[in-house]
Amino acid sequence: MRAWFDSVSLRILCAIICVVAAVWIALWYFIPAPPHEITIAAGIKNGAFSAIAEHYRERLAREHIKLNIRIADNAGAANLKLLQDPTSGVSAAFLFGGTSDSKSSPDILSLGRISYAPMWMFYRGAETISRLTELKGKRIAIPSGAVRLVEQMLTAHGIAPANSTILVKLGPAVTKALYDGEADFAILPPQDVHSPIMQPLWLDPQLRLMNLAQAETLARLFPNLNHLVLTQGAVDLEKNIPPADVNLIATTNVVVVRKDLHPELIYLLAKTMQEEHSGATIFNRAGEFPTQTDPEFPMAEEAVDYYRNGPSFLQRYLPFWMINYAKRVAAILVTAIAVIIPLFTYGPKLYNWLLQTQLKRLYRRLRVVEDKMLGDLTASQVAALQGDVDSISRAARILPLRHSDMFFQLIMHVDLVRARLASRSMAAHGERAA
Repeated sequence: MRAWFDSVSLRILCAIICVVAAVWIALWYFIPAPPHEITIAAGIKNGAFSAIAEHYRERLAREHIKLNIRIADNAGAANLKLLQDPTSGVSAAFLFGGTSDSKSSPDILSLGRISYAPMWMFYRGAETISRLTELKGKRIAIPSGAVRLVEQMLTAHGIAPANSTILVKLGPAVTKALYDGEADFAILPPQDVHSPIMQPLWLDPQLRLMNLAQAETLARLFPNLNHLVLTQGAVDLEKNIPPADVNLIATTNVVVVRKDLHPELIYLLAKTMQEEHSGATIFNRAGEFPTQTDPEFPMAEEAVDYYRNGPSFLQRYLPFWMINYAKRVAAILVTAIAVIIPLFTYGPKLYNWLLQTQLKRLYRRLRVVEDKMLGDLTASQVAALQGDVDSISRAARILPLRHSDMFFQLIMHVDLVRARLASRSMAAHGERAA
């Protein structure tokens, strides 16, 4: 019987090990630890996005997360291509509004729009240009990162390669084409009004910023565009630059991620974005960015939840690296409770059932001995039955003390059978002596 209990104990131990292993595998699969680094595509070197990425890197470093910044040919198609390539290692990217959408890029989630991206339209000459239709026949330089949206807008005004010269340039090359006289009109990549690229443009008397008369109409016709007003003196109050309000159109900059990015990193990026972009600028009020909606991509649920409700309980009181461990511990505790409560409820019943089952087996063995005693037995057969009774007696002695009543009841029956066997043994020996 000891061997039987050892077998049962071994099975229970194996079951516990299997449960623990299953829980561990499930936690590893459903609550994987977040990586300690992330790579973001930031467009051209020294561009607007690369500067923002540097700020992100500083903030993420405080959470012990390393941000790798990938430089690309432009902040539009090149960033998108890197993000869509699963072998590139890029998990996040900056994009201009209008670069793509959920139909063209189904594996991308948005973390919200982070700022307006004004289309700075400068031209050379004394004549005033206020409508894009007036650009027919001119040389027009456009940035490679926003080709799709700009071409749609130019086409709507009747401007095409058949009647105008359209030069697609990489970021800084657009400005250079305007300075060198290669282009008559240029749409610059989005820049801050005080960026090094913009400063010479404000001071050059030969260049003029286009005051777009149809800015509001364009914003209504193209869902990716917004009507902005650069107010008088916003660039330089002392020099009154610009000298009057200027109507502009703008897209919005967005941070997008791959759908397989770890949820904790999405939360951390959303936190970083809110810290970086929630302030006021000359074009937006405080709290306007980052947005909780996106016109082109589905929003990541973790980002929306953070923007609406702020950090969760764990995020509020624990360092980032401890959050995943806390979730695993909580999951293990829930699993343990789910296992322990039934164990305490049904464990004693199962234990008693096992004891009763083993006692029934011993009684069946004892019944077999009694049935054999009804026939004629030789001395050797009696000795064999006595061995069986002794085996039953030894098996009964491993019963726990708290079940002594079961033990003594069985032993009493064993002793009765043993006494009858002793009588049969004496009778068998007497017959042999006679």
